[in-house]
Amino acid sequence: MQEQNYANHRQLVPAYHFVLLGILVLTLIGSLVNLYKSLGSHARLYSASLIVVLVVTSLMIALFCRVFSLKAQDRAIRAEENLRHYVLTGKLLDPRLGVGQIVALRFADDQEFAALAARAARESLSPDAIKRAVQHWRADTYRV
Repeated sequence: MQEQNYANHRQLVPAYHFVLLGILVLTLIGSLVNLYKSLGSHARLYSASLIVVLVVTSLMIALFCRVFSLKAQDRAIRAEENLRHYVLTGKLLDPRLGVGQIVALRFADDQEFAALAARAARESLSPDAIKRAVQHWRADTYRV
């Protein structure tokens, strides 16, 4: 496996990001075309509108599954990094740090973690700026 760094840390799952979402978007377009063509026919209008509702619901489920799993992981990462900071410094993370900043800090190794956390809180660094500031990358291969 290639060593993880800023340039390659984002994970794309082709079956989800391209195949599933692509199929759902194409199905949504097809169902909207079907609904448009059914506007003159009351017999087909109900089933065409029901198909649109089902496709929109499926798209929402696919997106919420991704968002909810990432939110749960963010909570776990926040707790792990707070514990890590406590073990390294004897203090909890600065409360000015947001979840996105803490999630970005997980890539910093132990030698630069505390200093980068303090800098991120002091300067209100964005998560992307935090990741770019990491000198010694600590891989996270378990992210969903």
